Amino acid sequence: MTTAIYSNGITKIHAPGNSFRIYEWSGGGPPYMHVHFADDEAWHMLEGTMTFKLEEGEVEVGAGDTMFIPAGVPHTFYEAHGQTRYLMILTPRLDQLIRELHKTPPDQHGVVMKKYDSKILGSGT
Repeated sequence: MTTAIYSNGITKIHAPGNSFRIYEWSGGGPPYMHVHFADDEAWHMLEGTMTFKLEEGEVEVGAGDTMFIPAGVPHTFYEAHGQTRYLMILTPRLDQLIRELHKTPPDQHGVVMKKYDSKILGSGT
């Protein structure tokens, strides 16, 4: 990428940089707990409340709050209280993983996760 990207709140930000990516998204994650062994990711909530499921329990993250999940921490996330809007900050590898998962049947997600140094936990492995 060789140009700056500016978002003024009217258009969604979509910035695929070299060392990290930042996107404005809505909606939850996969229905299964999973772990990324080498990649961190973060969410900054713009609207609504996202529920993050972690090994130690659930955490609700509302507008103005940020959730950081370091590499190695099992998690998933979902919209328990209606629609959300958030900034997701992730590595290029996680961006590629998500793109591939969106094109892959759910019963093949485990194979895709392994390819990107990640793993589905529990019954989805």
